[in-house]
Amino acid sequence: MLKIICARLQQGHRTFKYPDGPIPPLPDRLRGLPAIDAAKCQAGCRACAQVCPTGAITVTDKVHIDLGKCLFCAECAAACPQQALTFTGDHRLAVRQRQDLLITQDRQTLQLAAAMDAKIKKLFGRSLKLRQVSTGGCNACEADINVLGTLAWDLGRFGIQFVASPRHADGLLITGPVTRNMQLALKKTYDAVADPKIVIVVGACAISGGPYIGHDQVNNGAEAVVPVDLYIPGCPPHPLTILDGLLRFLGRQNAEAFKSERGG
Repeated sequence: MLKIICARLQQGHRTFKYPDGPIPPLPDRLRGLPAIDAAKCQAGCRACAQVCPTGAITVTDKVHIDLGKCLFCAECAAACPQQALTFTGDHRLAVRQRQDLLITQDRQTLQLAAAMDAKIKKLFGRSLKLRQVSTGGCNACEADINVLGTLAWDLGRFGIQFVASPRHADGLLITGPVTRNMQLALKKTYDAVADPKIVIVVGACAISGGPYIGHDQVNNGAEAVVPVDLYIPGCPPHPLTILDGLLRFLGRQNAEAFKSERGG
């Protein structure tokens, strides 16, 4: 026991100070919010749209990107002959409305998630219990959600916890494209949560079907089965993207934390 105590003292405090302190270090390979350089974008070029595996990019007179479908695979950036499309390091991607995930050359900033209404916030703002439901995904989103429970992130310090039963939950956090076999299970789980309740979808699969979009055995996301209150895109989203979305939804995000080169 003495050795354990000594080891713990040597380790010191490992939990990030975020959101009241600086943003935790993020890898250079992080693919965040896409950026389109309109000056470089060549009229009539559809190279980016042609290589997109999920149809997240469409080109008319402008380039349109649906972040709800985007896998952040960067195939589009690699295919662009003018290098007009790049991925920034901006991890802030969570929104409240599905249409807010659409960006174009003229509108490249997101309407980031606003806090839940005052009545719901009064109930859940200090303690939020979520039942996580995996509806047929690859387990990548689930893995990054699990990271939030580790020592450095310590999701519980924000009063956010995952519970084993929907009867004990304030809402659902859904991952996966909602396969046909999981459709009824998701609906029953949603119905088992007492009102008022919230639904958060994490990852491209849960928003639009992700790489499985259009398959006859999936529902192309959770919205076809249950109403959604918060969308967190990515494939998978970085743990900081998920945490940022949750804190914004709870109205507990500190804007000062984003006055950095990465956040702008």
